Amino acid sequence: MTKSKKLSHVDARGRVTMVDVGDKPVTNREAVARGTITMSRDALKLIRTGAVKKGDPLQTARLAGILAAKQTASLIPLCHALPLSSVNVELTPTPRGYTIEARVRTTSQTGVEMEALTAVAVAALTVYDMVKAVDKTMVIGDIRVMMKSGGRSGTYRRI
Repeated sequence: MTKSKKLSHVDARGRVTMVDVGDKPVTNREAVARGTITMSRDALKLIRTGAVKKGDPLQTARLAGILAAKQTASLIPLCHALPLSSVNVELTPTPRGYTIEARVRTTSQTGVEMEALTAVAVAALTVYDMVKAVDKTMVIGDIRVMMKSGGRSGTYRRI
């Protein structure tokens, strides 16, 4: 029989609560998240030829992802504000759009998965915002944690 896992953000009475990380050790922590945005050929052509009237969606998305990671605690109610030591957002071309990957690091008492996921989501939304006049059918998807390390639970890698 497997031991059931307790939700960490719910107290014994079923109320939502912020996890107390005060007794956890400070360790180096890292998380990588990945997602995609797919779009029409017309939208891809505009981005790849530098013809988007609002500016470069890839550079804007990279910056938006970094800023979003830094603001995660303001967006997700039960996240701790973390001192991020590094945020890197990359957009890699694919035949139908882009793969977006965020790598976030901290030295803290809790992990940075939410910061990495938020960076990917906001970077994708930024690309959408900048080319939606040409393609409203874009699809943002497959946002997931690829890797996390540090802390009591050790290293996780998506296979």
